Amino acid sequence: MTGADFARVIAAGGVVLFGADTVYGLCCDATNAAAVARMQALKGRSPRKPSAILFPSLDGALAALPELGPRTRAAFAALLPGPLTLLVPNPARRFPLAGGELLGVRVIEVGLGADRALLQSSANLAGGRDPHRLGEVPAEIRAAVDLELDRGELPGVPSTVVDLGRYEEHGDWRIVRQGACTRAAIERALVGSDG
Repeated sequence: MTGADFARVIAAGGVVLFGADTVYGLCCDATNAAAVARMQALKGRSPRKPSAILFPSLDGALAALPELGPRTRAAFAALLPGPLTLLVPNPARRFPLAGGELLGVRVIEVGLGADRALLQSSANLAGGRDPHRLGEVPAEIRAAVDLELDRGELPGVPSTVVDLGRYEEHGDWRIVRQGACTRAAIERALVGSDG
């Protein structure tokens, strides 16, 4: 399967099972309500539970979120791409299908060839273990997706979720979920970006 296959399936409203930089995930077009509903149903996940928006590049994320202030943009540049989900204010209510008061943003470089923002979630049943091999993805999910992209064995630790909701104004941040990126690595990156 190629980047062209991925782009075609996403454009057609499909759901893709892919190896991210941390665990196996599911993704679909973040603006396609039917695709998002189908992806959530595959997981048995409430549509009210927030999901991350995945961008293929840092430039793409920054262009899609022009209201981000300079301090937050510098934090994005210091931290992304990487095994992080950054939570930021969303006053323009972009990507409403992602849910939540804060918008979760991921940037990973895995050569998907995506040309749009994707809604992304781990490829497990709600509350289940995060799969680090394709064979660990529940059979019912694998049978229902439109495309599988096998990247072999992954680290198996999900992204670290960092709340930057107060970062622009106050410089405050907090880890909501500890994952693949350490607090020390985040601190080092942010100290360098906030000069």
